[in-house]
Amino acid sequence: MADLQRLEDTLKRDGGQVRDAGPEDAVDGVPATAVARPVSADGVAAVLRETTAQGLATVARGAGTALDWGAPPERVDLILDTTGLDRLVEHGSGDLVVVAEAGLPVATLAETVRAAGQELVVDLPPERLAAGSTVGGALSTGASGPRRLQRGGIRDLVLGATVVLADGTVASSGGKVVKNVAGYDLAKLLTGAYGTLGIVVRAAFRLHPVRPDRAFVVATGPSADVAARARGVVGSQLAPAAVELDRPVGSEVAEVAVLLEGTGGAVGQRAAAVVEILGGRVQGEPPEWWAALPGAEVSTGSTRGGGDVTYAKATATLTGVADLLAAAQDAEQRYGVGVALRGSAGGVLHAAVTGTPEATAAAVGHLRGAASSPREGTVTVLRASREVRAALDAWGPVGGLDLMRAIKSRLDPGRNVAPGRFVGGI
Repeated sequence: MADLQRLEDTLKRDGGQVRDAGPEDAVDGVPATAVARPVSADGVAAVLRETTAQGLATVARGAGTALDWGAPPERVDLILDTTGLDRLVEHGSGDLVVVAEAGLPVATLAETVRAAGQELVVDLPPERLAAGSTVGGALSTGASGPRRLQRGGIRDLVLGATVVLADGTVASSGGKVVKNVAGYDLAKLLTGAYGTLGIVVRAAFRLHPVRPDRAFVVATGPSADVAARARGVVGSQLAPAAVELDRPVGSEVAEVAVLLEGTGGAVGQRAAAVVEILGGRVQGEPPEWWAALPGAEVSTGSTRGGGDVTYAKATATLTGVADLLAAAQDAEQRYGVGVALRGSAGGVLHAAVTGTPEATAAAVGHLRGAASSPREGTVTVLRASREVRAALDAWGPVGGLDLMRAIKSRLDPGRNVAPGRFVGGI
């Protein structure tokens, strides 16, 4: 049981707050005992020193838009609310760099840098942006969107990070930081680790100038044909900013949307060249499904098989995307589930599977069969009911697990930070 008085004492100088947890204070169904809201890195450090001394498990929470992604933690004694760390520390517009605290909403950061004609090319799902998804949350979940094809995901854009480790040590690595830790690139390690290695308090990112002109080319057709044509665009010299595919539940047809960005008439010329490869039409706005997760429309009634929606992230090689689309259609026919698939023709997609727990588990296994090894692709279950999780391995085959466990042991030997949230029970 957490000693709230001692926690309150640690935050007196920081100006933070500690309170008993309420019914809404849970992490993927695991209830917390208390909630602390520090307002500085020193406050976070003080809290973690105290919780580790008490043997408590601490899980960070920002806006909570993806708090049910990954695996449920083994226990949650304390939720550390990062929304008190919401400052934009520095915007070096001349250097195309921004430094922000972990609790700053990504939408707020985007609005600020856009005033200087710049952007952080993360392309979070609009539903997460609207709900206030934070810088720390985007890093913890390894966020990426349509323009990952050309600019990379958030892991490629983060320059450095400051993190508080389980024992209260404040460590930093990468650019735009004061003290560097030899041996680890913390910014890269923390990205996509679901808060299991420490709590991010500040991060620096590379920005890009906003490209003023854009055009979309949209086409539809049989899934295999669309995948082949999309692959042709990805491999062309037309420099698409994004090539996205959308395969709805129960459909033999997929839609492809290509984004061209740039300046002036060159964008229109490139769009015309894309039409020659894809067919379709040029339009000024993206399709309605652009950048959104596929689960929303699945959960509103266009389902088959009944049951809850299971959300997964799938990766594939450039040529393996067509196999993944075919596997989705085949899984529907074999197991009576619904599988919506959406994402980049470059090989990072998201799937929403609807069916009974047993059928869903079988369908996920079938999708994994589209790639015979982790090098060729992975399917990771991010959000699912406990029944579905009990019927399958949510992470699937993972390379380097022993190394990951060694890093966890080094940075959090007592397993006091988000225990069990990551692959292999890390």
